[in-house]
Amino acid sequence: MTLLRQFADLLSLITIAMCFVLKIPQILKLISVKSTDGISMTGLILELTSYTVMTGYNYTNGYSVLSYLEYPIILAQEYVLIFFVLKYKNKLNMWSLACAVIYFQLTGCLLLKIIPKIVLTFLAPMCTPISASSKMVQLLAILRAKNADSVSPLTWFISTFTNLTRVFTIWMDSADVLLLGNFVISVLLSSSIMFSAIYYRNRAVKQD
Repeated sequence: MTLLRQFADLLSLITIAMCFVLKIPQILKLISVKSTDGISMTGLILELTSYTVMTGYNYTNGYSVLSYLEYPIILAQEYVLIFFVLKYKNKLNMWSLACAVIYFQLTGCLLLKIIPKIVLTFLAPMCTPISASSKMVQLLAILRAKNADSVSPLTWFISTFTNLTRVFTIWMDSADVLLLGNFVISVLLSSSIMFSAIYYRNRAVKQD
């Protein structure tokens, strides 16, 4: 059991380390192709909501930074990714700027507890279905477009791997059924997006 515990701790460190580069392949892919075909803006907004709420929830409850460090790390990358998606969709305008200002104001109010902490306590349990919905929307976007040129399979491989490691570490730590269910669903959806992206990219190559 001691060896399993040490292995679980190692996987946790690997998971956090990989989160530093989770969105980087997708960002570089966007910059390279300058296209957003197959990328769902709705999915990105749902992801943004989930990461923001979980970061705020952990921060306002005073939890150890190491226990939730992956959330603010991914959140920072999400900002960059959304910026480039808006740029290549030609939606960088006054409306998107106004939405960004409102978002950062609300986030600041949550972190500073100007908005009561009970709001985050209420929203936190909703992050599981929100996160699953974001991946489902992204998968449907690829299937509808039948095009994944702007989607990075590497990003979704990292997502699949880190969610899979969390299944093991949570099983070792608490065996919380709700958390395990959340990460199992995430593994299935992230891997589905990865395989769909690979399939359509390979099909495009064969057609060329």
